[in-house]
Amino acid sequence: MSLPVTGTTATPETTPREVDTLIIGSGFAGLGAAIRLSQEGKKNFLVLERGSDVGGTWRDNTYPGAACDVPSHLYSYSFALNPNWTRSFSPQPEIQKYIESVSRKYNVLDKHVFGCDVQSATWNAERSRWIVETSKDTYVAKIVISAVGALCEPSLPDITGIEGFEGEIFHSAQWNHDYDLTGKRVAVIGTGASAIQIVPQLADKVAQLDVYQRTAPWILPRADREYTAVEKFAFTHVPGFQRLSRLGIYLMRETQVVGLAKAPVFMKPLQFAAERHLRRQVKDKALRRKVTPNFQIGCKRMLISNNYFPALTRPNVDLVTDGIAEVTATGVVDRTGRTREVDAIVVATGFHVTDSPTFAGIFGRDGRSLAEVFETGGQQGYKGSSIANFPNMFFLVGPNTGLGHTSMVFMIESQLNYVVDAVNVIERNDIGTIEVRKDAQDRYNRDLQEKLSHSVWNNGGCASWYLDKHGNNTTLWPAFTFEFRNITRTFDLEAYDSVNAADLPAPSPVAAPATPDHDEDHDEKVSVQ
Repeated sequence: MSLPVTGTTATPETTPREVDTLIIGSGFAGLGAAIRLSQEGKKNFLVLERGSDVGGTWRDNTYPGAACDVPSHLYSYSFALNPNWTRSFSPQPEIQKYIESVSRKYNVLDKHVFGCDVQSATWNAERSRWIVETSKDTYVAKIVISAVGALCEPSLPDITGIEGFEGEIFHSAQWNHDYDLTGKRVAVIGTGASAIQIVPQLADKVAQLDVYQRTAPWILPRADREYTAVEKFAFTHVPGFQRLSRLGIYLMRETQVVGLAKAPVFMKPLQFAAERHLRRQVKDKALRRKVTPNFQIGCKRMLISNNYFPALTRPNVDLVTDGIAEVTATGVVDRTGRTREVDAIVVATGFHVTDSPTFAGIFGRDGRSLAEVFETGGQQGYKGSSIANFPNMFFLVGPNTGLGHTSMVFMIESQLNYVVDAVNVIERNDIGTIEVRKDAQDRYNRDLQEKLSHSVWNNGGCASWYLDKHGNNTTLWPAFTFEFRNITRTFDLEAYDSVNAADLPAPSPVAAPATPDHDEDHDEKVSVQ
């Protein structure tokens, strides 16, 4: 996954290494930032990644059935289309292979430091630099780009006794492939996006599968199929065919914004389709009642599956909706007092999104951590890319950049336009420090929350991880994605306080990193479309 600011607290006793820009994390966002900086001619930057390879969440989530719920041709960089997708919805291994191929094609792996766990990032006002402590080195940077990502830190359930379970237990994002579940009694806790992919894969191999559901999700049919030989030929050899297909998918997905963000009444056709899908696949009325949501479709993340409901109807699968009272050494006790003995527990309870532990390790201008700033003022940012009190720091997949209908890669590329232009503006104008003005950030967020007040996410009758503890939707973008692309096309310096480098004390020199330059003969110019 993208790199968190967490982990061991030991400080490496090495000479600090200074760079112009540090990127934290190398999923779609961090890798994209490295490519764009490279193509802009920037040489003095590094990517710190705690994993052993690029890929972020797609490297780490290797559970059975892992796949994307956004069509393949849209879930990719616009500057690196992949004509070799085998299916309309790509499985995890294909996506990871694609990300790895892009990192090689654009020649940025030499800028990565793998196995490098960031422990803290602290703004040093005297030097006007970020001091970044990691498990490998201390780094000094003028600019930090956080590309940690939202689906980074697994969220573990707070269940009495779970730490004393003597069987096998693991989170869906930390799948133990060395443990064979065949013939075992297994409990899956959660019925979100990961769980509905995992359950069908386990149902036909385990002796007994207990699925613990807190809230029933809305599930739509998954229009997944293999591409024909003719389509694969066209994607590869017919100019513009793949890009036209991508545009069609984008436009079709964008129509959902009307119902999601502007007039929830227009979600009724989708809800009708989900209800019909449920009736067709679940004939048992008692089970159907259990899996029928009690909120409007779109309020929580809409899921897609053709095999989840059929898996629940198998004789060796039980859907438990009575809640979990505790976990014993050998089983799970529901709130009616019934104990179900299990050999293994799969925790599919999602991730820390609005309360990520990474926030606690980033310390801004006034010494407060990002967690403390969010605690008092809520999780707010400016265009999802900057946060007041954190100078010379940019965020990818920051506050209110999430989506409920289409590809996050589109939003990431929009932010890359903004952040890379900001880096160029800083360099061109010899700016020493830059920080978004609080009044600009406040106006931006008032407008966001006003738009969100009309959305299905705020009015659909559910409680979701989209909302923070203050009741604000700090996760999702409340409009068409092309509107976000428009406001992030260029960097707006007028929304920031800046200080010229000449007016700052000169930072003391430190050793620069000895990373090899790119082979410019292999660089390929990127244009985000």
